[in-house]
Amino acid sequence: MKQILLINDVVGYSKVGMVAMLPILSYLGVPTYSLPTALVSNTLDYGKFNIQDTTEYIRGTLPVWKELGFSFDAICTGLMFSDEQARLVASYCKEQGRAGTAVFVDPIMGDGGRLYNGVTQRQVRLMREMVSVAHLTFPNYTEACYLTDTPFQRDGITWQEARELLAAIRDIGSRSVIITSCRIDGIPSVCGYNHFNGEFFHLEYEEIPGLFHGTGDIFSAVLIGHLLNDEPLKASTRRAMDTVFRMIDRYRDTDDKNRGIPVEKCLDLLA
Repeated sequence: MKQILLINDVVGYSKVGMVAMLPILSYLGVPTYSLPTALVSNTLDYGKFNIQDTTEYIRGTLPVWKELGFSFDAICTGLMFSDEQARLVASYCKEQGRAGTAVFVDPIMGDGGRLYNGVTQRQVRLMREMVSVAHLTFPNYTEACYLTDTPFQRDGITWQEARELLAAIRDIGSRSVIITSCRIDGIPSVCGYNHFNGEFFHLEYEEIPGLFHGTGDIFSAVLIGHLLNDEPLKASTRRAMDTVFRMIDRYRDTDDKNRGIPVEKCLDLLA
C-alpha cells in the first residue's frame, strides 16, 4: 500500500488544508502522515487570524526521520511560511525524489486574480522554489499567473495560451502540470500536461457560483488518491473535478463558506 506525507498548514477552524485532505486520502486507502508548516487559527478571509510558524519543528523533525529511515511513496506540499522552511522542504523533497518518491506541489497562494489575504510576493517566490522540485504541480489559474509573471485575464484565455502557460510552469521545473479554475475559449476548464506521454489535455466542467474554501485541497486529495492507485493523470483529474462538483453542489447553500465543506459528511461521494 502506497503511503504519503502531507506537508501543509493545519487550520483549527475550517475544513481546509491538511484537515480537508486527511479524511479523503484515508477513505481512498492511502496511509497518510503529516508534517505541519504552520498552525493557523482559521481561514484568513475572516480578517483576523493567528499563525504559529513551525519552521523550527520541521528543522528538528527531518533529521530524526532520516536517522530512523522513514520514507514515503509520495509527498504533497502546500503553503510555505518562511524562506528557511521552503529551503528545508524543497531539499527534503529533492532528496526523497531521487530515491523514487513522487513529489506533488500545490502552490497555494490565491484565486480570482488576487493573492489570498495575508499571502505576499515573498510567498510567491517560495512557491516557485517548491514547484522547481515537483513531479506534478496543480496551481489554479490565478496561481499559475503569479508563478510565471503572466497577466491574469478575467475573461479567460485561448487553448494556445493555456498550452503556453503550462509550458511556462514546466520551465520552472515541474515535470507534469495541471491548471484548475481556468476559462479556456469561454468554457470553465481544467488543463494539463502529462510528461509521461507528452499529452496536453483540457477537461470542461459546469461552474457553481460562489467561492468555497478548501475545494482546491479536496481536488488535490482526490487526484493524488487515484494517482497512487495507479490511475492515469487525465482520468484522475476528471475524477477529482467531478468529486469537487458533487461536494459543492451538496453544500452550495451553506451560509459560511469560509468554513469549507464538511468533508466527513461527503465521503460517500468518493465512491
